[in-house]
Amino acid sequence: MMRTNRAAIALALLGAALGASSTVLADQEQTIKAFAAWQGRGQMYETGVNRATFVGSFSGMIFVETDKGPLDSGFMICPAIVDVNLSDATQEGRGRCTISAKDGSRAYGEITCKGVHLVGCDGDFTFTGGTDRFAGISGGGPITIRSGLQEFAATGGNTVHESAGGIIFWPKLTYKLPEAPQQ
Repeated sequence: MMRTNRAAIALALLGAALGASSTVLADQEQTIKAFAAWQGRGQMYETGVNRATFVGSFSGMIFVETDKGPLDSGFMICPAIVDVNLSDATQEGRGRCTISAKDGSRAYGEITCKGVHLVGCDGDFTFTGGTDRFAGISGGGPITIRSGLQEFAATGGNTVHESAGGIIFWPKLTYKLPEAPQQ
C-alpha cells in the first residue's frame, strides 16, 4: 500500500513496487512502509467566524522502503478539503486519492486526519478499490502528513491562494489483493 508481478504492481500503486525478495501470494495480507514527497495547490476560504476551509489537491511520487533503499513505485494525486479553526490552529482534513502504477493500474483510497494548520496531521488511509491488477484491493493504515514551505497570495473577497509542499508517510501500510480468477 508483493514480490510477485501482481503484488509488485500493487505496491507500485501505493508506492509499492518492491519486486525485490520472496514470493507473496494473492489473497495474503502484506505490510509495507511508503512515503511521498508532495506538492499542493488550492484556495483557502473564510467559512465562518474564526473558521477557514482549504479546497485543493496534493500530488507526488510514491516510494516504498526496501532493503536496498527507497524504490520509486508510482504517482498519487489527492483532491482534499481541510477545515481550519483559526482560534487554535487545529485542523481536520479528508481526501480521496488515486495511486497510479507504471503499468496504468490504479488503486483508490481515502485519507482522514487531524492536526495543526501549516504543520500537518495524523490519521488513517483506507483503500477503497482499484482497477486492472488492483481490482478488489483492500487494507490501509496510519498516515502522517507534514507540510513544509507555504506560499500565500491574497485575492479579492475572502479567498487566499495557497501553494505548499511536504511529505506523506505510511509507516505500516497493509494491503490485500484478491486471488486472481482461474482461467
